[in-house]
Amino acid sequence: MTVTVLIVDDSGFFRRRLGEMINGFDGLKVVGAASNGREAIDMVLKLKPDVVTMDYEMPVMDGITAVRHIMDQCPTPILMFSSLTYEGARVTLDSLEAGAVDYLPKNFEEISKSSAVLKKKLAERILTVAGAGKGSALKQTVASSAPAKAPSPKPAAPAPTPRAPTPRVPAARKSRSDFELVAIGTSTGGPVALQNVLTQLQANFPLPIVLIQHMPSTFTSAFAERLNSLCKISVVEAKDGDTLRPGVAMLAPGGKQMMIVKGGRVKVLPGDERLNYKPSVDITFGSAANVFNDKVLAVVLTGMGSDGCEGAKLLKQRGATVWAQDEATSVIYGMPMAVAKANLADEILPLAKVGKRLSEIG
Repeated sequence: MTVTVLIVDDSGFFRRRLGEMINGFDGLKVVGAASNGREAIDMVLKLKPDVVTMDYEMPVMDGITAVRHIMDQCPTPILMFSSLTYEGARVTLDSLEAGAVDYLPKNFEEISKSSAVLKKKLAERILTVAGAGKGSALKQTVASSAPAKAPSPKPAAPAPTPRAPTPRVPAARKSRSDFELVAIGTSTGGPVALQNVLTQLQANFPLPIVLIQHMPSTFTSAFAERLNSLCKISVVEAKDGDTLRPGVAMLAPGGKQMMIVKGGRVKVLPGDERLNYKPSVDITFGSAANVFNDKVLAVVLTGMGSDGCEGAKLLKQRGATVWAQDEATSVIYGMPMAVAKANLADEILPLAKVGKRLSEIG
């Protein structure tokens, strides 16, 4: 089956080179190209592509506005192209909140070289994003996105989905005294999922939280600031030597590894090139197991791949509790699926219920 792609960018050079790379990969086909957001909306409605690649800065209508209109009129998986700068991070996060599924750095040098590695990476990301359009996950995620500023009524919970086998540990009966740390790992779809979960917590949340989101190094500072402005709890980008504190969520810096060490402190290490993910959920989960044993509540949210599964195994060996997001509300059902298939999840929850259940711990 061929995945069809609509390219949206005001640069003719970028449209041409991107089209060459996409069409050169078996299973992908460019069905159209638009030079601005207004054209993009019309072409999405006419061509019904499987995936849209979207630039931000364009004449007539910018990318974020176009994403909002597309998700409202004809929900379609969208892959944003972003600059690896602080401002680029802010724009990308706005795009994800508007409904885009994922993003890739917009690098004209790499595009002009059209390297085999870049071509493969682009194709893999498009195919992954295309998977987000199957079923109802895309619409549910967009519908459940919290507004950027003023509070609003809580979104309705998704329709009931099949639950996992009876949990081995009755997590609902556990209270604050049963845990000393909450650790949340996620990837594709994670920025919006984390916003959904953390905005449901009160300022006096009794436990420290660590967040592991696959993200470039230039993005995590802006993401932490964004979450901090939206949440009642405090959210900061973790720094080496920071001490875990109740009601404070520490976000692992992009491009590095974050470990929990004795004394309830955070150790930030350079990202090892041998590891696929920097930060890695497995690394942080494993270190939390060594320090807090069964006093950890780990949550694995939407994301491609299986990062977090090995860490969850170590946590379960120590008697810790693990939750996983369900398939129906996951943008990409990879990471939580790996945990569920390995029978490591004590509970499988729709996204809308994760924050609520966490708030009940206190």
